[in-house]
Amino acid sequence: MASLKNMAAFVAVVEHKNFSQAGRELRVSTAVISARVAKLEADIGVRLLNRTTRHVVPTEEALIYFEDCKRIIAQVDAAEAALSSRERQPVGSLKITAPLVFGRRFLAPLLPRFQMVYPKVQIRLHLSDTFVDLIKDGMDMGIRIADLPDSTMIARKLGDSPRVICASPDYLRRTGNPQTPNDLLNHNCLLLRFPGSTQFQWGFLKSGEKYTIPVKGDLDSNNGDVLRDWALAGHGICLKSRWEVEKELERGELVEILKNDSLSPVNISAIHPSGNITPPKVRLFIDFLVETFGTSLTI
Repeated sequence: MASLKNMAAFVAVVEHKNFSQAGRELRVSTAVISARVAKLEADIGVRLLNRTTRHVVPTEEALIYFEDCKRIIAQVDAAEAALSSRERQPVGSLKITAPLVFGRRFLAPLLPRFQMVYPKVQIRLHLSDTFVDLIKDGMDMGIRIADLPDSTMIARKLGDSPRVICASPDYLRRTGNPQTPNDLLNHNCLLLRFPGSTQFQWGFLKSGEKYTIPVKGDLDSNNGDVLRDWALAGHGICLKSRWEVEKELERGELVEILKNDSLSPVNISAIHPSGNITPPKVRLFIDFLVETFGTSLTI
């Protein structure tokens, strides 16, 4: 009978497409991963992976078996989670994804504190300004700074993120200062762009009603820090969470524009996939965030 450890090694190799990444994921050596996959193949009598010097390619049988293995591992994890929740002692890895700047500035400093309280949890933080599919990318939970669309995800609001539109004094001297949101249509707007991004539609509030301006520009990136740097260099106008550019605004390196027009704030939320059982490590970490930030987080 195939062991769960060997199944987990096989699943990790398929997901990461190589043995070394799978080893880092499971915190064992590449040799151990290779041995576990070989033992699994021997146990079930089927070749699962075709190996070359550069690539690992699953066989047709492997793709079918992969889904079954993931389901079995998830069921075992859920069963163990139900038991461990009785003792409130979460175990295993906690994979978290968050936006780059927020994660580095606000989330990362908190993680060692949580891990000290729950030492059996190994935390793996993935920072990215692009959209991360929690299920597809194998994440336990994520932090979103956005108005969340309807989905099967469970969300818990952590607070609000006020936003600001800004540009460098040099850019405004050259192009003029926009007086209304519609004036943005005549300016070079710096866009955070990736599949699913809504950053090319900047949202405003008027008489309590939301409306958007379809901005455009000749520079875009999937990294928010790059947009800030471009704005500082005088290349255009950017829309940022206020906390991202607070210091630059105070120093006069960036200037807030359209101060009299209400920008629609966005929610800061912790999300995780829905299911019959929320893993204790996820539930306790979200409780920890709420307790740490408070229920009225505004940054």
